[in-house]
Amino acid sequence: MTHHILEMPANEAQVRALKVGDTVTLERTLFGIRDATLMAMFDRARKTKFDLQGHAVVHTAPNVKKVPVSNENPGGYIPLCIGTTTSQRMERFTRPLMEQNGVRIIIGKGGMGPDTSKAFRDIGGVYLAVVGGAAALQTTWITAVEDVDMDDLHPESLWRFAIKNFGPLLVAMDAHGGSLYTKVQDEAAARRSAILASIGAAE
Repeated sequence: MTHHILEMPANEAQVRALKVGDTVTLERTLFGIRDATLMAMFDRARKTKFDLQGHAVVHTAPNVKKVPVSNENPGGYIPLCIGTTTSQRMERFTRPLMEQNGVRIIIGKGGMGPDTSKAFRDIGGVYLAVVGGAAALQTTWITAVEDVDMDDLHPESLWRFAIKNFGPLLVAMDAHGGSLYTKVQDEAAARRSAILASIGAAE
């Protein structure tokens, strides 16, 4: 297992070098996105002003405070608590987000499914896992809200965060078909079958 430091944006080769079980720390830029943002982009064809090519997105609807725009707070917000939400319900958006906007990395909790895994293999992408309940720590990795788009969807706007030492995060799904979530499910099924067999019970 290897630790990688990626200054965003990343290219396909950098992302394909990541393997399940590796850890990653991101630097420079991260985008926050969630259900309403994705539905606006892909169900209602709204275009973002941001260039997401090669970037990472985190599934979040952050708790922020509106403040006057300044050099210190260029986006007009300060981060209060920026947690991560469950990713699975956003499964259908992975491929279009990668194909149309060039996103390479998705950060969330709980993992994603086979459609996401296939998109990662085809295009070159990874899923980085955040432990649930770590929002307070995660917020310390965000140094500023640099900009915001689609702010009529607040808090499910499209956010651009400045980040420093964002991680380490665990590579839970890679561009080679690897998935910690599938592995855990397979191991659990095998243990269940063995326990049932040991007591003479049928499946």
